[in-house]
Amino acid sequence: MGPRAAILGGGIDDAALPRAGRRHHSGPPPFMERNHSVTYVIAEPCVDLKDKACIEECPVDCIYEGNRSLYIHPDECVDCGACEPVCPVEAIFYEDDVPEEWKDYYKANVEFFDELGSPGGAGKLGLIERDHPLIAALPPRDHEE
Repeated sequence: MGPRAAILGGGIDDAALPRAGRRHHSGPPPFMERNHSVTYVIAEPCVDLKDKACIEECPVDCIYEGNRSLYIHPDECVDCGACEPVCPVEAIFYEDDVPEEWKDYYKANVEFFDELGSPGGAGKLGLIERDHPLIAALPPRDHEE
């Protein structure tokens, strides 16, 4: 009997429990590791586009809007993955899957909230009139084709 079966009662095998699309994590569950551990990262394709389909899909309102990009709050994200498939430009990645050329966006998503803290939901704030320096330094992007 696995550890979850022991908690839930005998007769339930760990393999029978749904995984809800989450990735396997060793150690404590992601929500307990929140010492600035981002689970999903918004990268360069979002800059100057901000489609916001991910905001509508997020069940915990943890995607915040900066001037030029969207950011996932590292302490509020519950690792559900709902945002990733709805992004039309494929800008959202699980932290371990961020392409090498965009690895710095992990740091940008974390540091964007250093001054802001954890307001408990993006809807309370609306547009935040700033961006992380990495994003602010990028040349303007035209996404129209």
